[in-house]
Amino acid sequence: MTRLVIDPNLAAFLDTLAYSEIGPKLLAKSDDGYNVIVGGTLFEGYEDHPRKLVDLPRLGIKSTAAGRYQLLSRYFDAYKDRLNLPDFSPESQDAIALQQIKECRAIDLIKGGRVDEAISRCARIWASLPGANYPGQHMQKIEVLRNAYAKAGGVFS
Repeated sequence: MTRLVIDPNLAAFLDTLAYSEIGPKLLAKSDDGYNVIVGGTLFEGYEDHPRKLVDLPRLGIKSTAAGRYQLLSRYFDAYKDRLNLPDFSPESQDAIALQQIKECRAIDLIKGGRVDEAISRCARIWASLPGANYPGQHMQKIEVLRNAYAKAGGVFS
């Protein structure tokens, strides 16, 4: 697997998002989260988004979230076209996450080590981030995410 070459703080932030969305146990038993379907099952092959609709009765929702950043299939389709991506590979998943962070106007915050502000801006996309408004879904504590960011090599300002 070839990871995109990016700013170290951005790489640490991506790792933090994966930790937040997937958790350390699933990250460890998967392909670093890239092949995880919401609910904890794994998929094979990166030709396309797995497009599996999973019933999550505990949350009262159904979801197609998959991959390291738990991207819904409908958003994958839009970003695949917009970014001219070939597949749902780890590289494509990273490119989409970086585009989403950019759309949240958080890239410069992350590069500058202002992670709390970046998390706040990105909470509208990722349900596990503090301040996200996704009823019933688990939200991480900011302290947990700060620790994950630091362990991933991120630097704070």
